[in-house]
Amino acid sequence: MTSACVLIRAERGKFDEVANNLKQIPEVRKAFSVLGRYDIVVDVEAPDSKRLAHAILKANRLSGVVFTETLPEVED
Repeated sequence: MTSACVLIRAERGKFDEVANNLKQIPEVRKAFSVLGRYDIVVDVEAPDSKRLAHAILKANRLSGVVFTETLPEVED
């Protein structure tokens, strides 16, 4: 399994809508609103990097997403 944390800036007033839509993506384990520079933090997990990338790209294209920053897990 491979995973990543995705930090999302959402359009004003669309935080809940975006978080709920993110939870519909099967690889999303957790999506929640936060305070600070970003609005939503998403924990994504997939069996391989190709599926992980597909899920992250799907999240990037959701309505209400302004921009994202992806932090992939680093294995030792």
